[in-house]
Amino acid sequence: MSFVGRWKVTGGAVAAAAILGAGLSYPAVPAGAANTVTGRLAAASGVKPSAAPGTPQLNKTGTNEEVIRELVPCGDTMYAVGRFTSIKHGATIYSRNNIFSFKKTAPFTVTAWAPNVNGQVNAIAFNGSNCSRAYIGGSFTSVSGTAVSNIAEISTSSGNVISTFGHSANNQVWTMVYAKGHLLTGGDFHFVNGSKNPFMASLSPVTGKDDGFVHLNISGDYQYCAQGGSPCTKNSHSSQVYNQQLSHSGNLDLVEGRFTSVGGQPRQQIFMLNLGGAKATVTGWTSPEWDGSNKSSFPLYQCWPSLAFYVRTAAWSPGDSTVYLATTGLRPAQNLAKGARTGLCDSVTAWPAAQHSVTHNWIEYSGCDSYYSVAADNGAVYAAGHPRWANNSNACNAQGTGAVPDPGLQGLNPANGIVELNSGGTALYTMTRANADNMLVTSAGLWIGSTNRYTVNKCGDLKGPPGHNSADHAGICFLPYP
Repeated sequence: MSFVGRWKVTGGAVAAAAILGAGLSYPAVPAGAANTVTGRLAAASGVKPSAAPGTPQLNKTGTNEEVIRELVPCGDTMYAVGRFTSIKHGATIYSRNNIFSFKKTAPFTVTAWAPNVNGQVNAIAFNGSNCSRAYIGGSFTSVSGTAVSNIAEISTSSGNVISTFGHSANNQVWTMVYAKGHLLTGGDFHFVNGSKNPFMASLSPVTGKDDGFVHLNISGDYQYCAQGGSPCTKNSHSSQVYNQQLSHSGNLDLVEGRFTSVGGQPRQQIFMLNLGGAKATVTGWTSPEWDGSNKSSFPLYQCWPSLAFYVRTAAWSPGDSTVYLATTGLRPAQNLAKGARTGLCDSVTAWPAAQHSVTHNWIEYSGCDSYYSVAADNGAVYAAGHPRWANNSNACNAQGTGAVPDPGLQGLNPANGIVELNSGGTALYTMTRANADNMLVTSAGLWIGSTNRYTVNKCGDLKGPPGHNSADHAGICFLPYP
């Protein structure tokens, strides 16, 4: 329920939504309904429920919670960034400050690459298939002894800063994606490498200078009040770009953050950019279910005031026809604490990717537990975070009628959002209820970046390879394809 985490061809029947006078109401999943859906058949093309043994993990050294913010492959190497001071691989502990790399295939050997970054790294990106250099963004002032400010390009051999690329943003960088020759960069900044372009800019991959491809005049913030609660207080944040997901085609980009106006159009929580022209443009894709544009039919578009920014992550379906959202938010600001869930708070949803205003295809509720990341393949929509149950549309902080116990990680049927089960009738996927910031589907399987929220972190079922401890996955878990 708290804000810690963050951050990617469906068909068949979809769950219907009934629009009632009091707002949205979604029918409960009947008890046993998950068993009547071909969830197990759909999962046949999904990843295994057992984690691959031997991946590196965060080394728990005390009570401080550390985190893997992002996992990105380049060549035969996986790069991991976040907030940590050491990594454990087998019996060996490596000193690593907020960034490291390892082989992306077994035995997942940790490399000798060890840039010393003195603050949290939120994002890492590469210039296409050029793996010799990496772009990083976050909240830091030094990389391997060189003074920088929240952004830098570094060598993947020496770890040293590439001085020809600009390395100055006046506030935290949250997200970086390379697309069509541009480094799309978002965060809390107003200035980056000498240019004023608040919250999101397109940078030259060569110089780091603003190349003019993105100029959106992002502004606005959220200020919601609970019905009958305390007066509104201004959020501690101003506008912000927090996360983004490039479509498989490379032509569209989903962007999440705090804003009410983007590119001269009203947008809240999330917008879609078209990258196909001379300049990026905001598409017509949005929804009254989160943007407040139709309060009479969708009055519950606001979540709990302290979690007013609740659409913090999204993913594309394999064919880019569907967008999946995973949200925090607890419950609607109108303080609907018990009974049937409604609105988008603490849910996973599917939406048409059509470039106009849309409403959801289906919605799945955890029952007032946050989701922090989502990814999709043809077999499942994977959602991770704090959930205790799946398909829990009838209760808040309790197991309601039709709910399935399924902590941490869930696999949902792409056609209808119903949780996928194993042959024993229980949830197929599971992990520790961690702040899973990042999930990445590759041709080999599903990578999950999360926290070491507890002393040990379990990922996958208990039926792994001989000698494999499913709890040896603090911060990094890999679920391979069969």
